[in-house]
Amino acid sequence: MHRWTDVPTKSISAGGVDFAYRELGARNGATPVVCLVHLAAVLDNWDPRIMDGLAAKHHVIAFDSRGVGASSGSPSDSMEQMADDAIAFIKAMGFAQVDLFGFSMGGMIAQEIVLKEPQLVRRMIVAGTGPAGGKGISTVARVSHWDLLRGLVTGQDPKQFLFFTRTPGGIEAGKAFLARLKERSDHRDKKITIAAYLAQLRALKAWGRKRPVDLSAVRQPVLILNGDDDRMVPTSNSHELARRLPNSTLFIYPDAGHGSVFQFHADFVPRAIEFLGR
Repeated sequence: MHRWTDVPTKSISAGGVDFAYRELGARNGATPVVCLVHLAAVLDNWDPRIMDGLAAKHHVIAFDSRGVGASSGSPSDSMEQMADDAIAFIKAMGFAQVDLFGFSMGGMIAQEIVLKEPQLVRRMIVAGTGPAGGKGISTVARVSHWDLLRGLVTGQDPKQFLFFTRTPGGIEAGKAFLARLKERSDHRDKKITIAAYLAQLRALKAWGRKRPVDLSAVRQPVLILNGDDDRMVPTSNSHELARRLPNSTLFIYPDAGHGSVFQFHADFVPRAIEFLGR
């Protein structure tokens, strides 16, 4: 029986791109859950506890966007292009309808997907994200560069600063999360290139400067989560999303930052399963 840390990486072609992907829990039926990842991330950046937890009840799939990790092609530099790639991937997989789980940038891509092809999406979970034109989204690069520098100076992974609070609870949760990301020892994904990272920063900047989009047309149920102190995508964006998505539920974790669902994975997984099971 596979777990996220040892499930094989596969490839599927769509729209001239060979997409690298991993899937888990295929025999568990229900609507497939397609996971959309954060800035600078590859398949190895998904928390094994969350993926294993969701796969206990659902068919869970994560993939690398074009030009990222082991996927071919040139990296996209807009959320709209990344959404088009995700749609092409979902259709190539033969899924008529999916649930989406988007974290951070992935939550922005999820919004684009549901607006472009609403019939493709049944339910959405978005964490640590915000709407187009949201507060602080166009300046994510500044926060990221600063924390990359802090990471270099202190010899720590920048995600310790970017995803978690600097309280004792946040620091411990960050260390535990980063240790979990290293559990896969064989057949790891290729790291993101500088070119792909810069393309994604351009996409975030453009998304943050984009005019707000009417989200009232999104009738799908949406579960919105964040920590109460998100430095990357300020928590106010989660409240704004909840205000503008008519069929949404908002949950804010205490003493948590951008990576709240990783910090509180033991609470998040059953919460997500309950929401997806409705």
